[in-house]
Formats: sequence, structure tokens, C-alpha cells
Amino acid sequence: MFRGRFVHAIDVKGRVSIPAGFRMELQRRSQLAPILTIQPEHLVLYAREDFDAFAKRLIDVDPLRTEGRALQRFLISNSDECEPDAQGRILIPPHLRSHAQLEREVVIAGVGNSIELWDRRRFEEDQARTLARFAEISTEVSKIGH
Repeated sequence: MFRGRFVHAIDVKGRVSIPAGFRMELQRRSQLAPILTIQPEHLVLYAREDFDAFAKRLIDVDPLRTEGRALQRFLISNSDECEPDAQGRILIPPHLRSHAQLEREVVIAGVGNSIELWDRRRFEEDQARTLARFAEISTEVSKIGH
């Protein structure tokens, strides 16, 4: 499981270091290159098999449902392999860097079976929104599966 958060600088070439513990967990989960994909405000890095399972759920959506096709297009077509280099950095493609507004400081957050990459300011804003709605969110989440 990925957990915790770190702040790393993104270099001028668009590379960011993935924390050593996260790299080891990615390698434990898959021998193949991890996959980086898009979310509305950030990016998500998955071990290959975890991304494949996630993508399969999307692909299994009825192809005649416009919403399902839109989500497939958004998440799958905006995904890229990101093999860490010898220094443990991944290269974030320009279109993904631009989308997530990654310019200087990148928050790398372990979130269960994935790793999120956020612009530091956007991450802090998201955390503040979550904290402001914490009681409401936790009540809704507690209903799931009951």
C-alpha cells in the first residue's frame, strides 16, 4: 500500500523523483513500467497491473453510454508509461504537466493502490476543501457498502 506524502521539485526537463519506498512498492506490484494518468486536478501513478484493472472497469462500461466513452477517452487516452530512470525519477509528459499545473513543487501522495502527483498549491487547496467538508464527506463515505 502507498501512504504518506512528500514534496519534490520538478526539474526543467519535467522529471520528478519518486520516493524510494514508493518505487520499491511499484516494483513489488509489477515488473512493467508504471502508468501515469490524469484526473481533473492532478495526476495518478499506478503499477501496471493496477492500472490495467482500473482500465478494464472503464472498458467494461457500455460503449453506447456517452458518459462512459467520455471517461474512457479522458483517462485512458491521457495515460503514459513512466519508467523510472537510474536516479528514481519519472519524466512527466508535457501535456500531463500542463494539465496538472506542475511547475516547481510537486506533492507525491500515497493513496492506497496509487500515487497522486499534485502541484503543491492545488494539493493544499484540496486538503482545505476536504477539511472544511470533513463531517459531510465522512458521513457519506460511511454509507458506502451498508
